[in-house]
Amino acid sequence: MRLRLLRIALEQYRIEAREMKTHQEIDARSLRLAQAVVAKIDLNPGLLQRARDWAARQESVGVKEWLPILEQTWPFVREQLLAQDEEGRRLRQNSPFVGILTPQERWALYRESNT
Repeated sequence: MRLRLLRIALEQYRIEAREMKTHQEIDARSLRLAQAVVAKIDLNPGLLQRARDWAARQESVGVKEWLPILEQTWPFVREQLLAQDEEGRRLRQNSPFVGILTPQERWALYRESNT
């Protein structure tokens, strides 16, 4: 029984090790998610208010960093969200755009990231 449990644990470890992402892969996936968010807000600018409202209710320092950005026009917010420099990558780690993408849209992007 103990040997069987060890084998199961080892197999789970192997699966998890294969699924681990590098920082570059995580950043690339985060950018793809941001691009999808931008596409939706471009079509429906009213969604930006949802991000503003959500961010205003949060206590996280990372999310609060978005507050002055979210007060700006959509083109400026869009530029910050899509920035491919270090600050853009850091900002996307605490994105206030929760709920803009449906779970189905988000998981489709996750699946694409695994291929």
